[in-house]
Amino acid sequence: MALSDFLPDDWRDATLLGRIDFGQGPTPVLIRDGRVEDVSRIAPTTSDLMNAFAPGAAIPRGEDLGPLEALDLRAVWENPEGAAAKLLAPVDLQVLKAAGVTFAVSTLERVIEERARGDAAAALKIREQLSASMGGDLRSVNPGSDGAERLKQTLIADGLWSQYLEVAIGPDAEIFTKGPTLSSVGWGDQVGVRSDSHWNNPEPEVVLLCDGSGRIRGASLGNDVNLRDFEGRSALLLSKAKDNNASCAIGPFFRLFDDAFSLDDVRSAEVTLKITGRDNFVLDGHSNMSLISRDPAVLAGQAYGKQHQYPDGFVLFLGTMFAPIQDRDAPGQGFTHKVGDRVRVATPKLGVLENEVTTCDLAAPWTFGVSALIRNLAGRGLL
Repeated sequence: MALSDFLPDDWRDATLLGRIDFGQGPTPVLIRDGRVEDVSRIAPTTSDLMNAFAPGAAIPRGEDLGPLEALDLRAVWENPEGAAAKLLAPVDLQVLKAAGVTFAVSTLERVIEERARGDAAAALKIREQLSASMGGDLRSVNPGSDGAERLKQTLIADGLWSQYLEVAIGPDAEIFTKGPTLSSVGWGDQVGVRSDSHWNNPEPEVVLLCDGSGRIRGASLGNDVNLRDFEGRSALLLSKAKDNNASCAIGPFFRLFDDAFSLDDVRSAEVTLKITGRDNFVLDGHSNMSLISRDPAVLAGQAYGKQHQYPDGFVLFLGTMFAPIQDRDAPGQGFTHKVGDRVRVATPKLGVLENEVTTCDLAAPWTFGVSALIRNLAGRGLL
């Protein structure tokens, strides 16, 4: 299995930003013209690289490490101990931010979670009730508009209003911190769900890369793993549902904006999801970013501004368009992960993010934090 199989269809014409550990520690790399460049002497982190060069500015060539095909990079399920290098999440000092409830289908599923109080068995009946009352479609509602306010008042009168509908069609988007800096995992690694969760799912998303001035510089794929039973019991359990060991995956690389790739490509991206279980269960899904309720630039603008600054930059998960409800075991129980599930998130312009599901307590512990990164970079003479 070659890494090139997981890259954008036109990867030889793309500029890809990532991080690779060649055995000494995280090294920022650029892939240009099909070759890998070590740019650590230009900027020791991907955060520094984005802050050092303005959008559209030419980034100097780094140390040529040869063609991408020559790199020995493998997924964790392919005997990683034998690999010469490991592909890491393509972010380091950037803050991990996420936007929630940004698609109509996921909005209704959040409302269902809330009303089911985390009980998967109750979800089917509630889903049918909501579909009958609301038509099951919020795509025509412009968030923050007069029409959205009128709908809100109608739903309040019918006893159907929810805090999730507030952030879905109200003036303010839900923007939260997904996890600590440096806690994300990359392509080919294991992604974790809590061992005490019994109703959970992947959240395949497009992820924006923003520099320290809030400018959107590129995009990648992400899996913002969610525990539906935890968040369904109470929205105040969001942190326990979201911020867990190995629960944030990004990769394989960030594709930087240039003449061949722009924010318009993000807006029109067709994203697919495929889950393959050891029990021979298969789930396929697809959706288009054009269905998002708020424009990606609007979401980034709500994450950064006079109220919030991120000098090292940030990444922003744009919200999931998927809410898997296909029954996996008993009828009416819906979908939940099992250990060993292989999750593939893909779109032609960004490639394929693939991870294997485990439980958070069995995933590799997160031990490499900010202080470890500083010591590592200093020891390699990069600071």
